[in-house]
Amino acid sequence: MANRVTLSAAECALDLGDGSERGLYVNQDYILQKMRAVHRGISLMYTYYPNDKTWPVRSSIACPQEKPSGAWDYPYEDYFPYRGGREGKLDDEPFNFMKEIRRHGQDVVLTLTIDPTLTEEDIVLIANDLRPYGRVLLRVNHECTGSWFCFTKRASFQQLADFYVMVCKVMHEHAPNVKMILCAGMWEDETGKIEMEDEFLEAFKVTDYWSCDQYLSLHWGWPVDIATKETNCYEAHNVDAVYDKAKKTLHRLREITGMNKPFVMSELNADGDVSGPYEQALMMQHFMERLQNDDERWLSAFTMYQFRDDGRLGLEVTDPNNKDVGIEQPLLAVYREQLHKPFFRTKISSQEECALPCELRWTSSEDADGIELSLNVTENPHFAEVYFSEQLKDLNLMLELDGWWFYKAPGTKCVDLMSYFFEHKISQPVVLPLRFFAPPADGMNPKAADGTYKESCVTVLPALPEIRLEFEPVKVNK
Repeated sequence: MANRVTLSAAECALDLGDGSERGLYVNQDYILQKMRAVHRGISLMYTYYPNDKTWPVRSSIACPQEKPSGAWDYPYEDYFPYRGGREGKLDDEPFNFMKEIRRHGQDVVLTLTIDPTLTEEDIVLIANDLRPYGRVLLRVNHECTGSWFCFTKRASFQQLADFYVMVCKVMHEHAPNVKMILCAGMWEDETGKIEMEDEFLEAFKVTDYWSCDQYLSLHWGWPVDIATKETNCYEAHNVDAVYDKAKKTLHRLREITGMNKPFVMSELNADGDVSGPYEQALMMQHFMERLQNDDERWLSAFTMYQFRDDGRLGLEVTDPNNKDVGIEQPLLAVYREQLHKPFFRTKISSQEECALPCELRWTSSEDADGIELSLNVTENPHFAEVYFSEQLKDLNLMLELDGWWFYKAPGTKCVDLMSYFFEHKISQPVVLPLRFFAPPADGMNPKAADGTYKESCVTVLPALPEIRLEFEPVKVNK
């Protein structure tokens, strides 16, 4: 017997940064094995300056510095180039990563730094690129009230605000699945206002999400120098002060716009270069625990920046001998514990009994229908496996067992659930829910007859898989 289940938003969703100027993309299977949970979204960071002579070569490669002077001292931002748009390479970055993210039951959170002199026609091309990927959270020209990014050297702040308004208009018209994130200034104690709120007022009104970036500590001199007590290339903040400042930013945005939009923090972490690895973990733990204890529920989501970092802004640090290897930091275990708490977990509610065959609908990581089986576990098992028959083996599925997530790729015939029981010893009989959801197998939504893309993808489940639960070894010779 199976019941229908519905996926809905957490109290505060968690997104995870995966690759930037500071580190390479890490595949979702590895991250899932480490975290044992999916995120609402995976954040990718790319840049788009197609008018520049050196485009599309990455800036640090096209214009190498004889004497390094800073991460942003290049003609355009040193993220990897966005190869869609005019170039139209939809089988290159970031699209292959976007497909993998969606196959694993997560949404794409895409940061694009864009040449602010580009035309509306250029932005329409990007909108067309993003239409097949369901809900995409798009952050354009983030930290736009600062002075460090290259796009701020090509336009005034008012021009940047007007450019953002234009991008919103294009996305809402040509790619309504794309939700825009405006990452701008924060509330200032001295003025009681948001930095440059007058220039960006219209942008705040037309965007879908309000956002800010704020690190609890940051070595902003990376990778040129080393943060020591004798240098001045870093900053450190009181965790509660950052928390209160972000909250006041939301309150001020509501006041000046007369609106109430979801508020996210698109980059958040403490830098181990400054705080050290132990205090880094404690600072993030304190921030996340304060969120759970705050009755206001003011923060819609935040992005942990990032999974693997060449410096110390990651759950893992890149092994300098081999960039394919990560060195786990104390922060990872602390963050993983918080990730699994109900406050940060996607809600799953059980509905009526479901007859087979049944349809599994997937719209986003916060809006989907699946099915639920009940596992009667009498003691700690020695084998816990899910077998998929010939008619099921090509399905793309995400499995959730009591808060732990597993992935079944098309072609996979068996998913081993034992890792859950390695960390959750069963001391008395218990009934555990096992849920199945079906994100798009190719990472893209189906195309409708009129050329638009459907809001959801639907997978038919013709039969149930076979569950193998055994509570003793097959054979032991003593």
